[in-house]
Amino acid sequence: MSQIQVMLTSIEEVKNFVSLTNKYAFPIQMTTEKYKIDAKSIMGIFSLDLSKPIDLNIHANTESEVESILTVLAPYIV
Repeated sequence: MSQIQVMLTSIEEVKNFVSLTNKYAFPIQMTTEKYKIDAKSIMGIFSLDLSKPIDLNIHANTESEVESILTVLAPYIV
């Protein structure tokens, strides 16, 4: 598992983020102190406090999958 922090500041960014995460078969979760939600769920993401960075847990099977998704999600990583 890899963990990074992401920041989503607009509705458009959330829509793009969900579109990107849905391209991967492995689980991707966003976690806060209170919640753990599926990063592929637009409704779940909108239930979070988006005013601060959120932890993103990537449960990829290989290092190349991790590198691939980190490259794609680079605009959102803080």
